[in-house]
Amino acid sequence: MNVDYIDTDRLFSISDFQEFEALSLEVFKYQVQHCEVYGRFVGNLGIDQELIKDQKSIPYLPIEFFKSQKISCGPSDAEEIFSSSGTSGMTQSLHLVKDISVYIKSYRKAFQLFYGDVSKYAILALLPSYQEREGSSLIYMVDDLIGLSNQVKSGYFLYDHHSLKVTLAELKESKTPTLLIGVTYALLDFAESNSIEFPELIVMETGGMKGRRKEILRTELHEILCAGFGVPAIHSEYGMTELLSQAYSKGGGIFHCPPWMKISTRDTNDPLCLLGYEQTGGINIIDLANINSCSFLATQDLGRTFYDGSFEILGRFDNSDIRGCNLLVQS
Repeated sequence: MNVDYIDTDRLFSISDFQEFEALSLEVFKYQVQHCEVYGRFVGNLGIDQELIKDQKSIPYLPIEFFKSQKISCGPSDAEEIFSSSGTSGMTQSLHLVKDISVYIKSYRKAFQLFYGDVSKYAILALLPSYQEREGSSLIYMVDDLIGLSNQVKSGYFLYDHHSLKVTLAELKESKTPTLLIGVTYALLDFAESNSIEFPELIVMETGGMKGRRKEILRTELHEILCAGFGVPAIHSEYGMTELLSQAYSKGGGIFHCPPWMKISTRDTNDPLCLLGYEQTGGINIIDLANINSCSFLATQDLGRTFYDGSFEILGRFDNSDIRGCNLLVQS
């Protein structure tokens, strides 16, 4: 079956699993035909695409290919190019975004689903390592959310902890719904040198220490942040350069996906073997918003899924590359 076009509006109107599975199969057929890298990867696995009849049988492309290949359906022209962060000497992942409106629809609708009307929030950002480089998909999203906020106090704070503390106190006094999104090490730096009591504040951590501090357990991290900001729980955002969707946790490190995104786990020694619920394995992601690149990705994260569709991230692979990368060969 040839699939030459996918209406992107369908991606964000999925209402149940049956619609998700049907559209996943369509997107698979489309991307095998139009994404050269993914098509070659599936071919080199010896998989006949016509025999893929359900979502569980779809093969996942190792996410490392975004570091060495142009992952694009059709010509690799792009409206935006998002790049991953990384320490010096690391190869960056590049995501060629051919239609930026799909990304905008994805994060706007996901925010609406999880948090409601963004215009009612003051959006504060503490994202120094992201602001200090080009090509961050997170900064693109936060810029837009700040622009959609009707609160004059919304904005970035970089390293200005004093101004952030004053602003948080003012927003608490005025009872303004407030979201503080920050990279983990920056939130820790603030919480360890400042103490506030703002129980209604949403503190959302995104990403790790970025080489700035020693990694610590999530439970310890959240205890420190809860104490520093005076909040009952820490929210988290799960996203990456190679995705155009985000999952969110409202506490306890348990994430939920928007309807066009799904997580599964695989055996770490057999990339084609999917695991059941509550079994620890490599994280696979279906992100249908990646309609113009590849929607089926095998990541380097370790985690487990639960019966209600939620998931937990437990760590990362020790090795730098997921098994299966050698399946992409020059033909």
